Amino acid sequence: MNRLFVFLGNPGSEYRGTRHNIGWAICDRMCAGTNWQTRFHGQFAKTAEEIYLRPLTFMNLSGISVREAAAFFKVGIEDILVFHDDTELDFGEVLLKKGGGLKGHNGLRSIAKELGGPGFCRLRFGVGRPAGNRDLASFVLGRFSPDEETQLDYLIGQAVKLAREW
Repeated sequence: MNRLFVFLGNPGSEYRGTRHNIGWAICDRMCAGTNWQTRFHGQFAKTAEEIYLRPLTFMNLSGISVREAAAFFKVGIEDILVFHDDTELDFGEVLLKKGGGLKGHNGLRSIAKELGGPGFCRLRFGVGRPAGNRDLASFVLGRFSPDEETQLDYLIGQAVKLAREW
């Protein structure tokens, strides 16, 4: 049985290290040394039972890539785990969730639209919310604070551990 691990982020060096690209940061750790191929509007790698996918469509169109890979590898919606940033969780909270609301996350909305519903599993990585009147889009496309940066290595390790247990 195949499982599809989907790491959300945006392509381009200007997005590297931003809150919105935490999925790709987790991918870098979880898939270190992996040989990637380009297909399905993204990059993918396959082991005996796992498929890793990094959509290259930009966040808001991630569902196109996920739908194509899931269909090709015949992976059911319940065997998909999406790694994403979550502004509804405090920084550092890392939780697994199956289905549920999409909380305004355009990448998740795109995936739910393309798969016919939100029945996939998610690894939610808390990035917190902006202080004061700061725009949410600017916040998630911004970099982590120096204090947050010092904790990221450990937290990403916890996310990988949780995903392996899934």
